[in-house]
Amino acid sequence: MAALARLLERLLWPARKEEEVEEEEEGCRSPNRPQSLLDAPRCAQRPHGGAAAAWGLRFGASAVQGWRAHMEDAHCASLALPGLPPGWAFFAVLDGHGGARAALFGARHLKGQVLEALGPAPSEPQGVCEALRRAFLSADARLRALWPRGEPGGSTAVALLVSPRFLYLAHCGDSRAVLSRAGAVAFSTEDHRPLRPRERERIHDAGGTISRRRLEGSLAVSRALGDFAYKEAPGRPPEQQLVSAEPEVTALARQAEDEFMLLASDGVWDAMSGSALAGLVASRLCLGLAPELLCAQLLDTCLCKGSLDNMTCLLVCFPGAPRPCEEAIRKEVLLDAALGRRVAELCASASEPPSLNTVFRTLASEDIPDLPPGGGLYCKATVIAEAYSQFCQPSRQCWVKGQKGAEEPTAQLGPQRN
Repeated sequence: MAALARLLERLLWPARKEEEVEEEEEGCRSPNRPQSLLDAPRCAQRPHGGAAAAWGLRFGASAVQGWRAHMEDAHCASLALPGLPPGWAFFAVLDGHGGARAALFGARHLKGQVLEALGPAPSEPQGVCEALRRAFLSADARLRALWPRGEPGGSTAVALLVSPRFLYLAHCGDSRAVLSRAGAVAFSTEDHRPLRPRERERIHDAGGTISRRRLEGSLAVSRALGDFAYKEAPGRPPEQQLVSAEPEVTALARQAEDEFMLLASDGVWDAMSGSALAGLVASRLCLGLAPELLCAQLLDTCLCKGSLDNMTCLLVCFPGAPRPCEEAIRKEVLLDAALGRRVAELCASASEPPSLNTVFRTLASEDIPDLPPGGGLYCKATVIAEAYSQFCQPSRQCWVKGQKGAEEPTAQLGPQRN
């Protein structure tokens, strides 16, 4: 992971400095506040997952701090819900701002609020949709009772409630979800931004303003848990405040063609579109990659593509998800071996050992077949970084295939974790 961190640092240094300048120009960063971005990214991840074979659900999740000085994302996953029949499950991703307190609260308590609102025999789909709405609002009210007066901070949230018949999505803010069905994106959530017509109307009715596309010139989202300084308009219910915790709820009837649902914080969507992510996920599932390792590889890819934010992704696979394909696996092994050989050639042909950044940019300029859809060469950054560590260290003699003592890099699928 150290090699990958160095690659990211060198690739993304201009973008990192550019964002700091942009923050200062927009007045989002106080000159007395510590810098929000680190000198080098923190790439460590702890992927985890689980499965409920009886009803065909699998999930994986991972998170990375990245370039941010603090980790403010949180998530939760439950493959079984107490008091409800088998086949019900709950997943959520939360993205804090102004601290992690609101996101951590949501990860710990949102599921309990949902269960309380659902009761033992929820009616589908209307009753469940209303229960999700009440659960978000009640969670926000409970958070407010615990919140230190005058303290800033809040969290966006996207939650998936699975029943045997429906998929329910509830979200507020800019954490998103996409559903892949029959090889295509069938549904995606829409961010709650101040300039969306319904959001703008509510903000203006509550006496607020929008400047530089931000609420009161400061907040980029118009719905969130917390952010209680924006929930003080007198005589207005919680759902009609400047910032509302009321979620947008969608019920999708389940189909046999449903493949997977990806939930992620906005740092992921900063780097890749919904369709690109769906294509990348499907291609990795065809390799037989476990959902949790797939999530870790996805986050590495987004780091390499330029995301500077904390990132969390949670992948829920349904019975119709793509299955391992021998041909896809064969092509991936050949691709990894070819990349390793090419890295070795670049190191051996240079009079001085090239930098990892130079190696990556050289590869990016070449026409390499069979790169992963959506992720491209960025998806292979770990393979490149590890081949570089093997062949291009300044203190090590580099050999290529066909020379005395030659070694071929070992092909590998997915990120390697400590």
